Order: sequence, then C-alpha cells, then structure tokens
Amino acid sequence: MIGDPVLRLSEVGKGFHGTTVLDGVSLNVPQGQFVALAGPSGAGKSTLLRLVNGMHLPDSGTVHTLGENPAVCSRSRLRALRARVGFVFQQFGLVGRLSALENVLMGSLATLRLPRYGVMSYPRALRVRAVEHLDRVGLADRRFQRCDTLSGGQQQRVAVARTLLQSPELILADEPVASLDPAASTLVLQTLKRISAEDGISVVCSLHQIELALATADRVVALRGGRMVLDEPAAGLTAERLREIYDPAEARDG
Repeated sequence: MIGDPVLRLSEVGKGFHGTTVLDGVSLNVPQGQFVALAGPSGAGKSTLLRLVNGMHLPDSGTVHTLGENPAVCSRSRLRALRARVGFVFQQFGLVGRLSALENVLMGSLATLRLPRYGVMSYPRALRVRAVEHLDRVGLADRRFQRCDTLSGGQQQRVAVARTLLQSPELILADEPVASLDPAASTLVLQTLKRISAEDGISVVCSLHQIELALATADRVVALRGGRMVLDEPAAGLTAERLREIYDPAEARDG
C-alpha cells in the first residue's frame, strides 16, 4: 500500500569543485513505492542518493528523509537515521572468505557495537532472522557457502539480505545490477520489488537499463544534466520515450 512520503526533496542543488551536479531537484516518495532513478552516467543519480542519507549535504534546498533533515542532524541523530536507511551498492561489499550468513550478520554490527567472531558469537535470535532474510532472497540453502564462490547475482542478493537485517524503512540502491548479466539483474530487481511490496518499504533504485526500470518500478524519475526531466508512472512510459533521456552530451559528472 502506498502511504505518506518518506522522502522529500525541495529545490535541491549540489555541486563539486565548481561543477553543478544537481540543479533544483524536487521529489516526494511515498511509503511503499518503488522508484527507478534513470538517466545517463553523470546525471546526478548517485549524488541524489547520497544526499538522502546524509553522505553529502545539499548546497541549496532541503532534504527530509524519514522526517529528518540530515543537514541539521547531530552526529548521533544522523547515525540513527542511517540505521533506518538501507543502502545497496553496485559493488557488493562482502567479505569473500566469510559465509553468506556471516556477511548478512555483519549488517548488525553497527547496532551491536561489539566485534563478533564467527556465526555463533551472534545472538541466536539474530542468527534466526539472518537465515530468514537469506530465505527471502532465495539463498537459505547457501548460507554456509563462502561468498567468493557465489555468482555475482547471488552475492548481490546476500547484500540485499544484509540490508534487510537492519529492518530499514527506506532502501536506496545505486546501480545494483550494473555488473550483472540480464537474468541475474532481473532476479535481483524482482527480489527488491517483492520485498518493497510485502513490507511496505520504499525503494529508490538508480538504473541504466531502461527495460528493467519499466518492468520493475512503480514510477520512473529521470535526471539529465542534474535536472529532473521526467517523473511519471512506469506503466505509462515506453522504452522509446525513456531512451530520449539518455543523451550523454547533456550529462555532467555526478
């Protein structure tokens, strides 16, 4: 069910070293919506996602994430906010020599605040939850397998399960399938979409693949040259129209 906004951007601007990366971007994302963030490389997609959880701060305009403004949060409040926001990156960020289960459990280290050595050093209830999340991404049977022996798509699904262990209220995904083959890409995005629908978690996912954006998202927001040039329900868009957004000559680094 689509609910109240969990994310509000109002006339947001951001630049680096004299180059404008985002220019007057406004966006509201309601609870439970899957938003595909489209646009060519350098359009500002990654910068926008990092503004949402306070990794960057805007030069102008305001960002409100889950009711908080990262620009004015204390360090402790910003840390608490980031714990409520899951982030899935293009690079999986897994420890290859550790099992899938151990990697998922590492998603709890920020809250446990103590070093852990081996699966059995984690509380039993947490271990049970970690296995449940691996089951949700279709990898419970691989929980004891080293991550460096898993395929790229499987590793990304482990990363999704690790994010779910945070019990996030919002998930940001920055080109999560850019390095995967089409079949693995589809499976990862379908997994995120299903979790969004089942748990009512908003997902904002940057994507290059037009067809995947249209097949997965409830809504497509496109950036070009740091400006929002499209914001429409995915059901009403065609691949041809979305391809018009991808004009590398218009893009800037971001």
